[in-house]
Amino acid sequence: MSTQQGVKLQIESDHVVLDNGMLKLTISKPQGMVTGIQYNGVTNLLESRNDEIDRGYWDLVWSKTGSTLIVCRISGTSFSVIVENEEQVEVSFKRTWDPSLEGQLPSLIIDKRFIMLKNSSGFYSYGIFEHLAEWSPFNLPQVRIVFKLSKDKFHYMAVSDNRQRFMPLPDDRSEKRSKPLAYPEAVLLVNPVEPEFKGEVDDKYQYSCENKDLKVHGWICSDPTVGFWQITPSNEFRTGGLVKQNLTSHVGPINLAMFLSAHYAGDEMVLKLKPGEPWKKVLGPVFMHLNTTTDGRDPLSLWEDAKRQMAVEVQSWPYSFPASEDFPKAEQRGRISGRFLVHDWCVSETSIPGNGGYVGLAPPGEVGSWQTDGKGYQFWTQADEQGLFSIANVRPGDYNLYAYIPGFLGDYKFGSSVTIAPGSSMDMGDVVYEPPRHGPTLWEMGYPDRTASGFYVPDVDPKYINKLYVNHPDSRFRQYGLWDRYTELYPDKDVVYTVGKSDWAKDWFYAHIPRRTKEGEYVPTTWQIKFYVDSVGNTSSSNVGDYLLRVAVATAHVAELQVRINNQDMSSSPLFSTGVIGHDNTIGRHGIHGLYRLYEVLVPAALLSKGENIFYFTQTQIEGPFQGIMYDYIRLEAPPSSPHCLSLA
Repeated sequence: MSTQQGVKLQIESDHVVLDNGMLKLTISKPQGMVTGIQYNGVTNLLESRNDEIDRGYWDLVWSKTGSTLIVCRISGTSFSVIVENEEQVEVSFKRTWDPSLEGQLPSLIIDKRFIMLKNSSGFYSYGIFEHLAEWSPFNLPQVRIVFKLSKDKFHYMAVSDNRQRFMPLPDDRSEKRSKPLAYPEAVLLVNPVEPEFKGEVDDKYQYSCENKDLKVHGWICSDPTVGFWQITPSNEFRTGGLVKQNLTSHVGPINLAMFLSAHYAGDEMVLKLKPGEPWKKVLGPVFMHLNTTTDGRDPLSLWEDAKRQMAVEVQSWPYSFPASEDFPKAEQRGRISGRFLVHDWCVSETSIPGNGGYVGLAPPGEVGSWQTDGKGYQFWTQADEQGLFSIANVRPGDYNLYAYIPGFLGDYKFGSSVTIAPGSSMDMGDVVYEPPRHGPTLWEMGYPDRTASGFYVPDVDPKYINKLYVNHPDSRFRQYGLWDRYTELYPDKDVVYTVGKSDWAKDWFYAHIPRRTKEGEYVPTTWQIKFYVDSVGNTSSSNVGDYLLRVAVATAHVAELQVRINNQDMSSSPLFSTGVIGHDNTIGRHGIHGLYRLYEVLVPAALLSKGENIFYFTQTQIEGPFQGIMYDYIRLEAPPSSPHCLSLA
């Protein structure tokens, strides 16, 4: 579909209309709420039965420190035309702040922009957020764009090639048609309008996605054939790096563009502005793409077209057309390149290419601080087979160079900060990461990729199924209620894993959680790791040092891990405790990872015995079913003086 008509702007008393001959976009004035999208003969793709403020909008969640979270739809108080010609229209809906609004709204200037281009089947939106140093501080956990589409038309949802399906209706979630489950987002469909959905669970968190894979998602209407897609061409403005998980689309039908989010991370991810701290950030632009078929093709082919358009948008980044000076164009940005190498002396005597390693620029901070940063911009790539990496289109500023690589523990941070100047190109040369290593590996469990996917994820209880994930091995963890399977599989005793005999993919449950008793209470669980050593040497000799246990945690939620060795007395002081950690809520939200944490436990040689030894891992927190830990990888290392790994019996 194409047209030679230029872009027209019609300004009415309480609305503005952007029209390029392919679609008409109606926005309330000066609020900046999208009230109508006309396309392909459909008067409004949005749910017109909703109030005008409840169809297409920006919103945020904020709070003062220590106070209750407040959900706030971002409503402009002034309207202006930024660009108006046949090729492009850009309009602004701006909201300012002053001390008289203290406690009512977050202390932000917010400028919402909408752009329509000639011969473009869609529209763009971005926001400019600014907080002045003299204004009061606050917390900002979430910023997003929401579109609520017509429930009579959009019934098929697509998030990826293998995660797409016909969806239940929003009416199916009503009290008359569903049964509430463990939290409000999850319901069991007992009397849906369409019988095919009976017995399924609906929960928006089952459709979450990592940022690196979250470039396009949306909905399809089959009569007439129309697709509505949200395309995010860059991750630079999102929080938490490439593998941060975000919501996508869900029953409504609802389509989301997530910018700031604390999901799967909790309070550590929340953007917290301090007294006297200025802040400014551009969120977006993102592209809302509309498409249709003209030759009678299957409506589901619109997904393939949406992916092609996504590739076009990614290739076009950074866009040349946004008018704001706060959005630098390609020639105003810089580039950095180099070669990422890994040197683990227990794996190779020399450095090896960091094939598949993630290398990125993020605001200056501690090692790994990028995974909780939301104030600044981040730029990431993956190293190739030779370890070569190149990051283009970096905004000018000061950064640290960070990296990590599946297959190796820990995080890398380059020693000094990196300054990117407009138009610059910097070659970092060889960047060598030395993963943490105390001594040779005695034994290991799992694969260090920051997820718990290598461990045992059980089959779903048939009463709580989502048919999309049946026979879907990569996403079986997305099924509802897997936490309850632990009590069913281990009703009286906990996990016992024997090194050299057990298989961590079958014998190590994916989440270390409490056990539910017959009375409905929860009790701590203690998992055992049994291992054998032929000899630990002369423990009185100065040549025999300590062992080291490394525990990489993929996620934690209000949990405490206590570690003991050859001591089953839970009343005794543990060898190690994490303390109470995490607010990721990954278990209840069907994730397989959240914030990555790495711990090391020094194990004196005197505590080991010749023959069988047992580590006892106790998860102590028992207030609810979602408190627990997912392990990424566990490794016991021999003393550094050991010439080789101790033999296993």
